Amino acid sequence: MSTKPLQLFGIPGIPKIEQGDDLSKIILEAIRESQMELIDGDIIIIAHSVVSKAESRVVHRDTITVSDRARTIAAANGFDPLLVELALQESKRVLRSRGVLITETHGGLVCNFSGVDRSNAPVDCFLLLPEDPDASASQILDTLKAETGLNLAVIISDTQGRPWRIGSLNIAIGCAGIGAFRHNRGKRDLYGRILKRSTVCQIDELAAAAEPLMGQADDAVPVVIARGYEIVKDGKVGRDIHRTAAEDLFR
Repeated sequence: MSTKPLQLFGIPGIPKIEQGDDLSKIILEAIRESQMELIDGDIIIIAHSVVSKAESRVVHRDTITVSDRARTIAAANGFDPLLVELALQESKRVLRSRGVLITETHGGLVCNFSGVDRSNAPVDCFLLLPEDPDASASQILDTLKAETGLNLAVIISDTQGRPWRIGSLNIAIGCAGIGAFRHNRGKRDLYGRILKRSTVCQIDELAAAAEPLMGQADDAVPVVIARGYEIVKDGKVGRDIHRTAAEDLFR
């Protein structure tokens, strides 16, 4: 394990992102204007909200047609039927619809309301998750590397609740340039025992570490640089984190 300090820097000056904006270039411009700089090995952690806006994953309430199923679920729980309708459209399976609306998205993420959110969305609009967060991360990384010539990584994060614990937490939903996991199998513990299985979701750890700088309200710091972390590539990406139905304790 590295003894180098892990440093995190919020990038100030990111403007409100509009549909079609080149997010990579906006990030680089904000870094330059703040007199910061990227160095080799930096990991850029980006809140999904700005990625979704740039990718036009914004839906105005006036364009939503509510289905009978959405009305039924909304009426039974006191939910906004527009929000329920979008959650159903973004899901391939509803796992629970009493008190919450837990779904499995088309990308395999199990979460409340398919990740559809009004927080930090334009007026009268809803934000959807990126269609393919790993592809989004890869596209952003390609531009950042082309512009800087540096070895970098990108993580796209979202805030999710947890079934066993109260309170939300930043998690990773996509990545590029870094593997999803760090494996400790074969290493020894403090007493010399060899670890037979120990898999750490390193991109979730980094996303959670960035959250205090990002905030959840009007903090307007959607991009954080993590520095000093050894980038480990295991060939896995964000979609590989999701458990299969056979492994999921709640299905």
